[in-house]
Amino acid sequence: MDSFKKCIAEFIGTFTLVLVGCGTAMLVGCDAVNGSGYILTAFAFGLVIVGMAYCVGNVSGCHINPAVSLACLISGRMGISDFIFYVISQVLGAISGAACLKIIFSLGNVTDKTGGLGSNGLAGVGDSAVAGLIVECLLTFIFVLVILGVTDSKAGHGSFGGVVIGFSLVMVHILGIGLTGTSVNPARSIGPALFAGGAALSSLWVFIVGPFVGAALAALIYKLFAKKD
Repeated sequence: MDSFKKCIAEFIGTFTLVLVGCGTAMLVGCDAVNGSGYILTAFAFGLVIVGMAYCVGNVSGCHINPAVSLACLISGRMGISDFIFYVISQVLGAISGAACLKIIFSLGNVTDKTGGLGSNGLAGVGDSAVAGLIVECLLTFIFVLVILGVTDSKAGHGSFGGVVIGFSLVMVHILGIGLTGTSVNPARSIGPALFAGGAALSSLWVFIVGPFVGAALAALIYKLFAKKD
């Protein structure tokens, strides 16, 4: 029963992340001319993390990101079976969130200013998959390293952990939006890409591989930090 509750929590959290984060991007746009769109989208993603951390964090830990779950697996904070169920729940939540956006914007005849349900892309890095991989790997590394540090039982950050994690997501979005749209989360990329198709789908592998590599590196580095001399 506990595993089922955790899966539901991860589904709801990832659903909300895509619905609010990608939905905001679709409404305000994220082009370089309208810098406010950058900030609004960055804060939309970050504030969802803050809200969900205090909503479902006590149930599942509020990963709502397969890359974060991978880091927890490598760090020994969760088992392989939980990891698999978490990832499935997260991907299904992201797909459901993207589906809702598709329905709302279609029925309401609302213009999607991203042109692809807030999906990630490589246009900001000259369509270079290598550059996109580097960006996603580095941003995920930073984001996940913060998460591992804040959630370490020895750190003693207490109830402020959700705020720190949320604002760290805002931070990486401010840089990454103009480059790749900022994924740092394979599930968040999979959901919109399935409905956007085209370039978003063809470059999707970048936003799966990059975050996973970055998260794995963060987990290994943090294990080095935590290791006693």
